[in-house]
Amino acid sequence: MHVPDGFIDAPVSAAAGVAAAAAVAVSLRGARRELDERTAPLAGLVAAFIFAVQMLNFPVAAGTSGHLLGGALAAILVGPYTGVLCVSVVLLMQGILFADGGLTALGVNIVNMAVVTVLVSYAVFRLLLKVLPAGRRSVTVAAFAGALLSVPGAAVMFTLLYALGGTTDVPIGKVFTAMAGVHVLIGIGEALITAATVGAVIAVRPDLVHGARGLAAPLKLRVGGVLVDAPASAPVAAARSARSPRRLWLTGLVTALVLAGFVSFYASSSPDGLEKVAADKGIDAKARQHAAADSPLADYSVKDVDDARLSGGLAGVIGVGATVAVGSGIFWAARRRRAQDLTASATTAPSAG
Repeated sequence: MHVPDGFIDAPVSAAAGVAAAAAVAVSLRGARRELDERTAPLAGLVAAFIFAVQMLNFPVAAGTSGHLLGGALAAILVGPYTGVLCVSVVLLMQGILFADGGLTALGVNIVNMAVVTVLVSYAVFRLLLKVLPAGRRSVTVAAFAGALLSVPGAAVMFTLLYALGGTTDVPIGKVFTAMAGVHVLIGIGEALITAATVGAVIAVRPDLVHGARGLAAPLKLRVGGVLVDAPASAPVAAARSARSPRRLWLTGLVTALVLAGFVSFYASSSPDGLEKVAADKGIDAKARQHAAADSPLADYSVKDVDDARLSGGLAGVIGVGATVAVGSGIFWAARRRRAQDLTASATTAPSAG
């Protein structure tokens, strides 16, 4: 659903850019409360993983493919504020390095693919957790539902932006029907990927999943016919929380590199949902060539490398590396700012007595 330059006119694109900048600023502030020394590195990994999986277009209908948007996955794993930043970093890397998604449309893409997907998915996720029984299965089910609805939510937002600033004269009803129909199907793929990934992480490190915090119930013992908390459970929980996430980080990084560097070669080559709708309905009549179309990594291939498999694989590996580096830098800076804020609060707080 990467919107190219020329689909949306300059005034609406500029307004979306302002909205996106405001959302990123709010998210940077909110991420300080979500990130700590264990979760900050994982946030950079989540961004890199989303980048890798977005290269894996999957078929959804005749001549149409879809790919992960990632807002739901990021929000549930590392928190909604950090989730907006994760997807925004991915979109920035894709736009600058790979000519994927217009540069003047970057604000539109952040609003659609980062802000809307996070807001819709996390709202649905939290609502379902309030009514479902507490447990890992409920987290996975809620993640599935949130991801499923986030994709058509983004399609609706694109339709709204097109209604306000579309550069072609296509009836809005036709745009809405086409966008909603194909992105409901893409949402199923999004939901399956999100639920599988969240479930896999919960299975090994539930303490690192933002959406599963407080999931583990204390161990109960029956004493005199009454259930009481087992005193040994607190040390066990504390020990688990203190475990380094290094193994999970390395496993996730290797997985992202394999997906981007090898599996991506087998992804569907059919146009994605927005590209298909744009071609069928004529939305792309005034699309402009990307400003970075001649970059060394444009279209996810390395310039002057003739072997398609090698070229695409190298581009994917470079993209994963760049995304994890930039993302980790941003999230470490946010964590350091949080630590500085906490230190300042502690030093200025009046001492007891």
